[in-house]
Amino acid sequence: MHVAGALVRAVNGLTARWAGAAEAGAAEGGGTVFSAAGVWPLLAFLADGATGAARAELAEAVGMPADQAAAAARELLTAMGTVRGLDSALGLWTKRTLELREEWRAGLPAEAHGVLDDDPEVTRQALDAWAARRTGGLIRRMPVALTPDAQMVLASALTLRTDWLRPFDERMLHPGAGPWQGRTLPGLHRRSVRLDRIGVADTPSGFVTRLAVPGDNGIDVHLLLGEERMTPGQVLGAGVGILDRGYRVVPGAQLPYGDAGPGLRVEQEPCTTPQSPLLDVTTVAYDVTAHHDLLALHRLFGLSTAKDTTRAHFPGISGFPLAVGSARQSVVARFGAVGFRAAAVTAVVPVAGSVPQYRHTTTVVRATFDRPFGFLAVHRETRLALVGGWVTDPEPCGTTARTRTGPQ
Repeated sequence: MHVAGALVRAVNGLTARWAGAAEAGAAEGGGTVFSAAGVWPLLAFLADGATGAARAELAEAVGMPADQAAAAARELLTAMGTVRGLDSALGLWTKRTLELREEWRAGLPAEAHGVLDDDPEVTRQALDAWAARRTGGLIRRMPVALTPDAQMVLASALTLRTDWLRPFDERMLHPGAGPWQGRTLPGLHRRSVRLDRIGVADTPSGFVTRLAVPGDNGIDVHLLLGEERMTPGQVLGAGVGILDRGYRVVPGAQLPYGDAGPGLRVEQEPCTTPQSPLLDVTTVAYDVTAHHDLLALHRLFGLSTAKDTTRAHFPGISGFPLAVGSARQSVVARFGAVGFRAAAVTAVVPVAGSVPQYRHTTTVVRATFDRPFGFLAVHRETRLALVGGWVTDPEPCGTTARTRTGPQ
């Protein structure tokens, strides 16, 4: 996947800002997950067709001039479509009576241009079928609020799947401290000699341990554990800062003995034969689902003016007066023993208005993720964050098998 650095920074910037705004949802007990890469193209296409204050706000949200946004969105969608294990799609449905500006419609790489039926149930079934088909069944309902005023639905679907280069072993985890103390959790464990996959970053908000779990198709999942006092937004923001090379990461091979970072300890371990230093990882399986009302965060997404239904904001889309009546995203992320699956569907609805004889020792970098932590699914080459989230409540025991791979 080839994507301009400025575009990656723009999308990652929205990821970082959304991470800060998503703290309340992460604190409610079920964690959260979101995809700025799923929202960004929609905002860019809206910016292209907007005017006045709505155009300026959307341009600020996407992090580039409005007249460059549509081309950048097409570049992003095309590039994501070239990555094995990453599928993306754009869909457009309009009322029969809505006439679109041909130049705007022609600029959309929409694989589906359907019609909003007069019967809302027929429309709902069509939209749900598209969401389920485009996400392999991970998301079965289109996140839209359909009203009689709905003139158009502009939607994106993003599905990500990767299998680990080396699977984790499954074992029960019993945290001895923290919010998960006293629980029996489906733990995941593995050892490797790749100390470069773990590191500690010193950020303005505190130290953050970052573990990269590599997939077999160029997509990695970064697990992020901050100091206990840090908020989800600070930890995830640090993760994006690491991607953008804003923070220096001290790699595992350079960490001092003792407590070297959050959830990280470097120590000597006896062994029967000479061995290279080892990275010992213990984490949990998780399955996180979230539903976001983007209009509740209208300033973040540049929709403050665009949601005003008393005025027309998108003359570049249609001569019919349009405003944003609904903007929502549904997301799911599953991390298991053999891989990671995630999907996001976003929809904007414009409306009218884891006793031998010892003779040797080796160094072991031991990383334990046994309290709430963040994660980012990242395209390795470009460092583009595709999905981000916060794990507050891991999978209960007995469900690990379901989270190994999820739907294919």
